[in-house]
Amino acid sequence: MTRFLLTLPLLALPLMACTPQQQSTALGAVGGAAVGAAVSSDEDREKGALVGAIVGGAAGTLLGPASQSGQCRYRDQYGQEYIAPC
Repeated sequence: MTRFLLTLPLLALPLMACTPQQQSTALGAVGGAAVGAAVSSDEDREKGALVGAIVGGAAGTLLGPASQSGQCRYRDQYGQEYIAPC
């Protein structure tokens, strides 16, 4: 029960984000943490959640939805943003 109460603020994180980019990053981080915790062993569950949150947040930032239908926003290695088909 205490673990649930500790993770409750993480579930509300995407709702607190203002812009679509921040929402995408927050949703990626929460989803990555959930997947990382789920695939980790019992003694490494916290590490798995942390790594998953970092990877998910980065993926949510770099690969986010674009304003056009069927298009996604990407970022290249130099930080330049471009839009291409998903």
